[in-house]
Amino acid sequence: MSTTESTTESTTENTPEKTIEKTTKDVADAAGTRPVGRRRDLVVLDMAGTTVADGGLVERAFERAAERLGVRPGTADHAAKLRYVRDTMGESKISVFRHLFGTEELAQEANSAFETAYGELVDGGLIAPLPGAREAIEKLRADGRTVVLTTGFARVTQDAILDALGWRDLVELTLCPADAGGRGRPYPDMVLAAFLRTGAVDDVRQVVVAGDTAYDMLSGSRAGAGLVAGVLTGAHDRAALLANGATHVLGSVAELPALLEQP
Repeated sequence: MSTTESTTESTTENTPEKTIEKTTKDVADAAGTRPVGRRRDLVVLDMAGTTVADGGLVERAFERAAERLGVRPGTADHAAKLRYVRDTMGESKISVFRHLFGTEELAQEANSAFETAYGELVDGGLIAPLPGAREAIEKLRADGRTVVLTTGFARVTQDAILDALGWRDLVELTLCPADAGGRGRPYPDMVLAAFLRTGAVDDVRQVVVAGDTAYDMLSGSRAGAGLVAGVLTGAHDRAALLANGATHVLGSVAELPALLEQP
């Protein structure tokens, strides 16, 4: 082949149009704007208030823990602390207690008392799945999706809930804050840990997050999830869910499989 022929072939392969096409693809890759497949095959679900009805057990367990630290029911201090617990539903409980009690020693004592009290209430049969929750999870899995259950509780409490409901083998993975480096919601860590550990999807925009609190919504949106669904079976209302990043608001998690089947 002559030098002229070789040069001509090289020029033909690197036309301005092809250069522009390649540059556009590279920029899209870097910016994360390339089209994503429709399938959203990783579903990260909250537990209490989303899939599990705890009947106010969080508040009851908090009251026991607070009383152990000298916070008496009926006092202004008790009312203020309980209000904060309600406002921060979904957050890691140890983080809540750090805010409420100031020192790490007191926070750890309160958290230990809370986890013990909550476990006792769970063992007493005071917990149940929300209507349609188990069936929704089973439908999601039957549709080929990977489901992960997350919580702001410690592992020992999460396991107590799973055992009480008979859910140990219901999903592929369960996560608590300690499983994701120690930070719970509103940080995105548990959602991202689910993404990394399952390998179920190759883009965070194919992740679905569902929960009942503003912190669930923040966690999902900060992780880059493509669909962040609030449910109205728990702590926060429609306005709070939408204000903190919900892309959809559902009556309950039972509606999620049908939503994901939509084109």
